[in-house]
Amino acid sequence: MSHDASNDHLTRFLLEQAGVRGVHVQLDDTWQQIRARADYPSTVADLLGQAIAASALFTGHIKVDGRLSIQLRGSGALRTLFAECTGTGTLRGIATVADGQDADVRNLQALGDDALLAITIENPGARGQEPTRYQGLVALDADTLSDAFEGYFRQSEQLPTRLLLAADQGRVAGLMLQKLPGDGGDDQGWEHASVLFDTLGARELLETPAELLLHRLFHEDGAQLLGDKALRFGCSCSRERVSGMLESLGEPEARAAAESNEGRIDVHCEFCGQTYRFDLVDIDALFSPTASHGAPERLQ
Repeated sequence: MSHDASNDHLTRFLLEQAGVRGVHVQLDDTWQQIRARADYPSTVADLLGQAIAASALFTGHIKVDGRLSIQLRGSGALRTLFAECTGTGTLRGIATVADGQDADVRNLQALGDDALLAITIENPGARGQEPTRYQGLVALDADTLSDAFEGYFRQSEQLPTRLLLAADQGRVAGLMLQKLPGDGGDDQGWEHASVLFDTLGARELLETPAELLLHRLFHEDGAQLLGDKALRFGCSCSRERVSGMLESLGEPEARAAAESNEGRIDVHCEFCGQTYRFDLVDIDALFSPTASHGAPERLQ
């Protein structure tokens, strides 16, 4: 289930004279659709919006044919946060807050000592091979997602990186800079670009279109637009995936679940709101000897 969001884009660019590459993301309609699906506390919504922007940014920086997700788990008021961007430019996200707790997560330190933040990349296998999966853990020793991800890329890729994420009720945005590897990078150019980056605030990032922002900040560094990619809300749920999940339960358990619920199973996707209904006739067909289904997939 997806929706068009023609104003939402990812822009890749190069600061040729400075030896710096970058990605810019701005999301209006996509973010509004994600936020409208739950009444989040304001600080949780801001954190989710920043994670949504980051997931899109990273697909412009890393080759992703499948999907890239950002997952945050903790035992405090914010239990889970999930943001995903696919290689085709669809995004979805969700957060879960513990009942009865004040979910004020103004900085990452409020998430608790046991909180975990991970970036996961899943790409389909080539020529029938198994899919490939990579996961990196992000240290939560910074106050903001921007600083945490900045430190992650600086450490994992051994390249100077700058990153700023911003969110409000109607829009999310992100900007990422990284020094080019090897001889393509320039120490003095990087320092100059980094100083200019420090002049950028969250409000200006949210309010300024990509091309104008890059010209305003980096016109002296020869900013070149390398490509523009449309982004939109989209969910990977489907009746086939739910069928695979039910099949993995086994016929006795699936039938018992239906019989305890007036003869049907209703599976609701919290990302997009779609409900998939299976009655006893559907379950009979699902487990009939002639039924053929692929391997069950995780509903996430």
